[in-house]
Amino acid sequence: MHINQSVDQSLLAVAIISILSGVVEVAAQPQDQAPLYQVDPAWPKPLPNHWLVGAVVGVAVDSKDHVWIVHRPATLQPNETRSIWRAAPPVIEFDPEGNVVSAWGGPANDYDWPDLEHGIHVDVDDHVWLGGGGALDAQILKFTRNGKFVMQIGQKGQNGGSNDTKNLGGAAHMVIDHATNELYVADGYVNHRMIVFDAESGAYKRHWGAYGDKPDDTYFEAAGEHLPSPFSGAVQHENAPSQYDPDGPLPPQFRITHCVRIANDGLVYVCDRTNDRIQVFRKDGTFVKEAFLAKETLGSGSVWDIAFSNDAAQTYLLVPDGTNQEVRVLIRDTLEVVSAFGQAGRWAGQFYGAHNIAADSNGDLYITETYEGKRIQKFLFKGMGPRKTPWVE
Repeated sequence: MHINQSVDQSLLAVAIISILSGVVEVAAQPQDQAPLYQVDPAWPKPLPNHWLVGAVVGVAVDSKDHVWIVHRPATLQPNETRSIWRAAPPVIEFDPEGNVVSAWGGPANDYDWPDLEHGIHVDVDDHVWLGGGGALDAQILKFTRNGKFVMQIGQKGQNGGSNDTKNLGGAAHMVIDHATNELYVADGYVNHRMIVFDAESGAYKRHWGAYGDKPDDTYFEAAGEHLPSPFSGAVQHENAPSQYDPDGPLPPQFRITHCVRIANDGLVYVCDRTNDRIQVFRKDGTFVKEAFLAKETLGSGSVWDIAFSNDAAQTYLLVPDGTNQEVRVLIRDTLEVVSAFGQAGRWAGQFYGAHNIAADSNGDLYITETYEGKRIQKFLFKGMGPRKTPWVE
């Protein structure tokens, strides 16, 4: 793993110090341990109404520990929707036991539903935010938890590029900073940036690209590079969607800005998926540090989403990799990979296209699968235990 860090980053926090008999002692850290997780094969419960889900491309946990997903009904194949079986509405809410509480969503006259659903966030006021990863998806949608339309930011088909302050370009993920009531958007599949709006009015606030610089779409145009958008159908062939070179210079632009998360200490974590890296910023877009994960990964990339461990310090990052089919565990301060779990497969606890991740108040994880995975799995936090070397480093 490669780590690049700015000079002005704060020194890393050290262990608890106690003074006994005039001798300063540093409490030992569990250097050989990491968080452990075990799949709960009984979660969720079977869906009602003969419903099925397609590629599941977003997950969020609300203040009640209810779990929300967004999926793509159009990715269900004809042989899946035979007989009595049919696609569920795109937005589904589960209670902590895995029962369906509500389901809604889809095209309407009041707003532009995305061509390619992507990303979901539920804020502290129970508003549900949705994005879209299609070539024409230049909008973010805001609803009540019951599916009543509240606001649209951007207009479908009107994206003006990575420096357009009114429209999005394949917004992949979003999160609210409740301290400032600002909406941070990983924008995303067509554009190559982070962009921030006022969460109440939708007014533009600021945006930035990789390393906090102004994004430059001509970088891709000059290289003749065409990123894999729009994604259509259930199976995506992405053996070489970009000209990312793991042995070349550090990429000066985001390629697919796939997730954004804000830590309790105010640091902003961004997934640059097909550049195989995490970049960390301050809220004003100032670059702090970066790390590459499984840097030799081509195609769909290795950094798909991020969740924080639920201790007060948020000591660990949990990072799903839908190409190498595992979840890596990183120390948040250093961005060092210390463990992993999962492997490729269709059985409980295995992954096919691990796409998004969210944690509840107990530290349990919810991980969605895209492509032909088409499911969400729950992983129970089982405390600390031995570390496991990732399958792909």
